[in-house]
Amino acid sequence: MSALEPGPFLAELTPAERARLEDLGHVRDFGRGETLFVEGDRSAWVAILLKGRVKAYTYREQGGEALLAVREPGALLGEVAAIDGLPRSATVEALEPVRALAVPSAAFMRFLEENGRVSIIIMRMLCQRWRDADRKRAEFGMFDATGRVAQRLVELAERFGVPYGSGQPGGESVRITLNLSQEELAGWVGASREAVSKALRHLRGHGLIETGRRRLIVHDLQALREHIR
Repeated sequence: MSALEPGPFLAELTPAERARLEDLGHVRDFGRGETLFVEGDRSAWVAILLKGRVKAYTYREQGGEALLAVREPGALLGEVAAIDGLPRSATVEALEPVRALAVPSAAFMRFLEENGRVSIIIMRMLCQRWRDADRKRAEFGMFDATGRVAQRLVELAERFGVPYGSGQPGGESVRITLNLSQEELAGWVGASREAVSKALRHLRGHGLIETGRRRLIVHDLQALREHIR
């Protein structure tokens, strides 16, 4: 059985395409907190996540991280720097133990030249990311810090949530399995840690969420969605 199980990028590939990528690369393991890529470095390889989740971030001028994205198993990482030949635009760090298939950039580019269908898949994937980035930029003008925090909690619950308990009447409780610190959440919504802490208190006060040490529960996901509107 192939080590490359279908995921966000891999699910679009045929078994033959996945097998070819597997032949071109080798498996690397990273511990929690280790970096796969460093912002500003030159591209030497691309990564396909086989296990674990990572965060991509850049540093803000005023200090601290600006969280750009969280990627899951099956995701393709580092392809932009491989394609345009420019330094990496973000640092990628393991949020938990990670296993990745590392494919040299030159071999990956040859693979794309030989497999035009995969190039189209990557173009669609990049378009989705650009649309998502545009949507998040629009949120800065539409919502205050509390609204942006609520937006991200909805996204986290939809992507990384598992059912939890019986929920509120008419609602559903979801435990978010991805562990993000308040600093990381602040970097994601473009607010200070103090503003994020205040937003979480506000949402707790309305009974929408519950927070604790290494725990974040959304008690009524639909109500949280409506809270943003």
